[in-house]
Amino acid sequence: MSTLSGHPRFRGRSGPVVAAVVAALALAACQDDEPSARSTVATGNPELGRELLESYGCGSCHTIPGVKGADALVGPPLTSFAHRSYVAGQLANTPDNLARWIQDPRRVEPGTAMPDLGVDAEEARNMAAYLLQLD
Repeated sequence: MSTLSGHPRFRGRSGPVVAAVVAALALAACQDDEPSARSTVATGNPELGRELLESYGCGSCHTIPGVKGADALVGPPLTSFAHRSYVAGQLANTPDNLARWIQDPRRVEPGTAMPDLGVDAEEARNMAAYLLQLD
């Protein structure tokens, strides 16, 4: 088995080299490889998304800032959604994943209490755009 210490260039210096490699790997492991909602631009219309969240009655289960009457606690509050790491505890919080969840929650999590409201793909993108701007 070959080691760095056996190579003429690293002979006698393998301790610092190994320490540097281990430190670099440790730092890399701390990096989040999944895109966050804040680093990915939502493609929908946030204002239309707010109107859709209201018209679909999302506030009957969720607290959603800026949505009239959305102060329920049946489902989780959707405050500061842009800072969340996951959608439904399973998907990285990206515009596409959030829209996928809104459009067909039971496909993502079969036992969820979140109903399928018949939201189409464009509506889901708009709703996701609104939620992902909530700081």
